Amino acid sequence: MAKCMPWIAFPAQKYGRVRLEAKSGPLRWPAVELFFSADAQVYAVEAATGRGCWTQQLGGRIYSTAYAAEKQIYVGCGDGKVYSLDASSGKILWSTATGNGIDSSPAVVGHTIVIGSEDFYVYAMDATTGAVRWKYETGLGIASSPAVLGDLAVVGSKEGDLYALDIPTGQLRWKTRASDVITSPPVFGERVVCIQSGGTAAFDITTGNQVWRAGLGGAIQSVPVLAGDVIYVASLNGEVYALE
Repeated sequence: MAKCMPWIAFPAQKYGRVRLEAKSGPLRWPAVELFFSADAQVYAVEAATGRGCWTQQLGGRIYSTAYAAEKQIYVGCGDGKVYSLDASSGKILWSTATGNGIDSSPAVVGHTIVIGSEDFYVYAMDATTGAVRWKYETGLGIASSPAVLGDLAVVGSKEGDLYALDIPTGQLRWKTRASDVITSPPVFGERVVCIQSGGTAAFDITTGNQVWRAGLGGAIQSVPVLAGDVIYVASLNGEVYALE
């Protein structure tokens, strides 16, 4: 198996495969792509040639989207663990167990990882060691990924509530009813956080009070995408909506 090149830090993508950029030599974007699959394997592939760099076996299916920061990759797994992998070799640096499978994708703020689990808890973990700094219990399992703004993490639970948590302490800042079930990650706009579940709703970042709600023309399963001041979302009726 070919050896991957060293890495520089880069902003992680929220969705889809993860891309890594080479630290030395002529820079190519992307230099390496990572693929995470339901067969519990992580694959690192050289983007220009398709040549494999490394593979790593984890303990369960991988539906979580990875986050790459510095030289480490963080990902949740169906075996209920959060894994940290060395980006250049795929070596498991640490793993931390939760009480059930993980579909939520991690958010990384400084040296803290925030992620949800199907065991009803939101976890904050030390990014270097995996030690649990705090956990906060919600009403049902968590498939939604956290959205982070400054020291605030907002995440939805399957019971339909939206939780705003203080990242340093894990204290609840506010909780609000958003819908019947929340599985999509929230997105931040100016002074609001928006969530998608059968329609799109916006809540005040400071208080959690609802600012507006848009009932769209069909069932919504897509994740909202924020571009500038506009939120784009696709409906199962074949329409794409732009909301200011």
